[in-house]
Amino acid sequence: MNAETPQQAPRHVLMTADTVGGVWSHALELAAALTERGVRVSLATMGALPTPAQRAQAASLPGLQLHVSEWRLEWMENPWDDVRRAGQWLLGLERELAPDVVHLNQFAFGALPFGAPKLVVAHSCVASWWRAVHRQLAPASWDTYRRTVRQGLDGADLVGAPTEAMLSSLALDYGYIHGGLVLPNGRSAAMFAPGDKEPVILSAGRLWDAAKNVSALQAVATRLPWPVCVAGSASAPGAGEKSIQAPGVLWLGELAPDAMAAQFARASIYALPARYEPFGLSALEAALSQCALVLGDVPSLREVWGDAALYVQPEDHDALQTALMRLIDDAPLRQEMARRAAERARHFTPSRMADAYMSAYGRLLAPAASSRAGGAGRTRRKTKEAACAS
Repeated sequence: MNAETPQQAPRHVLMTADTVGGVWSHALELAAALTERGVRVSLATMGALPTPAQRAQAASLPGLQLHVSEWRLEWMENPWDDVRRAGQWLLGLERELAPDVVHLNQFAFGALPFGAPKLVVAHSCVASWWRAVHRQLAPASWDTYRRTVRQGLDGADLVGAPTEAMLSSLALDYGYIHGGLVLPNGRSAAMFAPGDKEPVILSAGRLWDAAKNVSALQAVATRLPWPVCVAGSASAPGAGEKSIQAPGVLWLGELAPDAMAAQFARASIYALPARYEPFGLSALEAALSQCALVLGDVPSLREVWGDAALYVQPEDHDALQTALMRLIDDAPLRQEMARRAAERARHFTPSRMADAYMSAYGRLLAPAASSRAGGAGRTRRKTKEAACAS
């Protein structure tokens, strides 16, 4: 397909999402932008049943149809029976709904024989998470997961990821060298706006996820003159009542979206010293709220934020303390970094995200893409075409 070939727009997309991570927010934001363009979205969820707040979010979007399940996800403990059943459920939904495109936000289902063309989006994965957090390859106990991910990638007609860094990791961790598209996330500014800024440092993330590196904030919080507040779940899926403790910081718990937006509005600094963060949706929300950003110095966050943040090595607690104190002590610098973050955040709009996804769907639906019928099974392009903001 050349640049002059008009792209075909889908009328109906079947999209998957999980309810226990950032993909939920991404999927709803994308679905809202797609439905505004007249695209009907059927959202199939798994991982856990949606909470009442999540159901209310979905119900507020006209043109979105929610299909719920609680099948375990491919990265959870002993998931494979659930993954198989979830696959059968999705194939049944496709037969019933007859979408134009199947948009998969998990890897495993890329190997399924859907009739519609398949986009697989790599939001994160265990292998790249393990390398970043443990500085070594994931152990042999994850070999089934690795094989499943590779089969899903091979079965896709097109592969995408929110950053070039995440897309590149697929070659390193799974030997997937067929390229794909950078499909950046987006967030509406309507919900995130600065309020009266207070002397508060905010962070958000699952306390049980070592990638978020909340422990670094715990290590420095008592040395700072401003309180450090952390929002997020303290219990891993399947952990029951067992939760992670967060001494040294003020743990806010898991907040509803409007309550989280209120915390962003009042915080002056947002700190995410992450070891691993394939895009960083919470940083985007903080930037839209005009928080100055202190982020982990990892390639994906550098790619997204450029000179609009201060960066620290995730394991260097002294550097984290120094960066936070710079912003605390220097109000003009803090205001300038907040301005830069907000300006950069305006590149990552739902409209631009929808443009990128509509282009990807159009490629799948183009007549040239039906080399699928000849058994190609996927679009093999070595060029990594970035649709992200400059």
